Amino acid sequence: MPELFRLFGIRFFFFSNEHLPIHVHIENADGDAKFEIKPVRLVSNNGIKNKDLKLAESIIEENEELIERRWNEYFKK
Repeated sequence: MPELFRLFGIRFFFFSNEHLPIHVHIENADGDAKFEIKPVRLVSNNGIKNKDLKLAESIIEENEELIERRWNEYFKK
């Protein structure tokens, strides 16, 4: 499970057997969620509070290029 980074108690990662479109999973003490990155949009949420979702969304927007690059490196695209 490749981890991209951890910020403000939120872990950003993807699974080793992922599928397109490019997306990122997040996890904190409250639960987990999934965001697509182009455009950034919440796909699913399991328990994460709205304030943390908004924070995660802004972090993903700021790091969209890094996430896409790491995805492509990992999956050799």
